[in-house]
This record gives sequence, C-alpha cells and structure tokens, in this order.
Amino acid sequence: MKKPNIAILGATGVVGREILKIMDELNVEYNKLKLLSSPKSAGTELEFQGKKYIVEEAKPESFDGINIVIASAGGSTSKKFAPEIVKRGGVLIDNSSAFRMEPDVPLVIAYVNDEDLKKHKGIIANPNCSTSQLMLVLKPLHEKAKIKRLIVSTYQSVSGAGLAAINELTADTKANLAGENFENICFKKPISFNVIPQIDVFCENGYTKEEMKVTNETKKILHLNPDTPISCTAVRVPVYRGHSEAVDIEFENEITPDEVRQILKNTFGVKVIDNPENYEYPTTRDAANVDPVFVGRIRKNIAFKNGTSLWCVGDNLRIGAALNTVRICKKITEMGLF
Repeated sequence: MKKPNIAILGATGVVGREILKIMDELNVEYNKLKLLSSPKSAGTELEFQGKKYIVEEAKPESFDGINIVIASAGGSTSKKFAPEIVKRGGVLIDNSSAFRMEPDVPLVIAYVNDEDLKKHKGIIANPNCSTSQLMLVLKPLHEKAKIKRLIVSTYQSVSGAGLAAINELTADTKANLAGENFENICFKKPISFNVIPQIDVFCENGYTKEEMKVTNETKKILHLNPDTPISCTAVRVPVYRGHSEAVDIEFENEITPDEVRQILKNTFGVKVIDNPENYEYPTTRDAANVDPVFVGRIRKNIAFKNGTSLWCVGDNLRIGAALNTVRICKKITEMGLF
C-alpha cells in the first residue's frame, strides 16, 4: 500500500490538534507530514510522535507533492486553497461547510457510505458535527426498516463554536457566580446557566443554517428521497464537549425497540447503554475524548405508527470532526483513491 504525503491545514486549531492526536491513535501511515496554518499561527511548534514540527504558513506552493490534505481551517480558507490542492493532484478532505452540498463532492461518514469516496474529483467533504454522529446510528436502521420521517433535536456543546466559545463559557460562568457583569461575544445570549435555541444564522424558512445542515446532509449521505420530511431544532448548551441528540424516527416498516438495540449493538462505532431502570443511559461525560457514538433511551415512539425514539451522544471534536476526517484519510489510502 502506497503511503501518502499528508498536510494538515489549520493544524494549530482545536480540531487540527485533535486530528494529530487521532492520527497517532489510529496509527495512520504516511511518507511525509506537513503542518500548515494562517500567517498568524505560522511558526508555532507542535510535537507529533516524538518529532517537533514548525507550522508553516499555507501558500499555494505548500501543496506541491502533497497527496492528501486534511483541512479544518474554515470555509473561506478551504475555498481559497481547494483549486490549488486539486491542481497539484492532491485530495482535499474538508471539514468546513464549503463543499458539502456540491453535487459532485462526496459527503462521507466512514463506514456509512464509503462507496461514495470513489466518486471524488479531488474534494471530499466531512459532514456537520451533529450529522456525523447521527449517521452511524441511522444507517443500519434505515437499511432494516427504511426511514419515512425524521425529527431531531440537538443539544450542542460550546466547543463546536471553537476555542473562543470554550473560553467564553468559562469566563461567563465565573462572572455569573461572582455576581459580575459579563459581555458575551461568541453567542447572542449569555451561555452560562442557559440554553440558547439558535446555532448559526436564521434562514428564510425560520430554521437556522445548522438545522438545515442536518436536514440536507442526512438526505445526501443516506441517499434518501429529497422529499423525505426531516425537521431539526439545534440548541447550544453550557457543556464544553459532546453533542447530544433526541431522535424520533418513523419507519416505513415495523421495527421493535429490541430489534433496534440488537442492530445498534452490532454496528461499528456505536455503543448501546440502555437500562433506564438502573439509570443507565449515555451522557456527554460518557462520550468525551472517546470514539463511539453512545445510544440509549431506545423506545417505541407512541406518536408514529412504526416509530422509534432514542437518545445519542458523541464527542463533537472526534466523530463530529477530527475522527471522521482521519478515518476518511485511512479509507482513501486503503482504497488507493489518491
């Protein structure tokens, strides 16, 4: 198997550092590694597998000889460098929303729709964090009973909004406890001891962009009929790490809660914790810093004929971002797609 030359674009960010951590954990094989960032962060020294790297400023020529670029530097940066990467024969695995809904760009969750990787033309998109953990749960259930309708409510941690948001939660909490005034910047409302029913900007239909990402990306990844009714409410909660989701699914065919449990117990990347009588169900603390998507509270949905309700939790910095991009990197290497 040919070993690729890999570049991490946005290496000094929260997700970029997580990507390096997971590359080490998953023992990603490579020939050469290059760490890239904005001019502001260039010159930073990072250590990886016992070797010290100086982060370089990303320029078009930075991608000469690079086979795979894992990018987590924001949509504008990805759009700027994508043509340069592709022109030089590289494959961009992009963690931003820049290319997700482009018809000719595969939107991929590793182990869910790997075959779509074969369609890439130099760019592969990593889904939104909330979508990512949801797909590992929905794919095997859809294969069994066919999704007819889907309603999702997300409870998303502040790390999904970056390091500044993490720091704002800490500072706002300290100020609140001390009885001091605090000016929130990252969020439209104070985040400490609060729940904010808005993530991203509002669209004309009254939904936020975050909510429409879950709707549209789910249809694309699972190859659902475009008319499949999906609704999402996305909420920011004062949690540092880990997204939670309440999921209500109506299927075309009958499926029992016991069947759902058994299917998910045998699904890659999913761990079932479902014994509510003994207060055993997943929380964000269970998911922090580990790979699985945890599922519990599996029960028959009494509002739908063939309905199931469940609760799922995942680490948004891992399965929601870094983990899936690294898994995609390994997949395209194994499949010889670079």
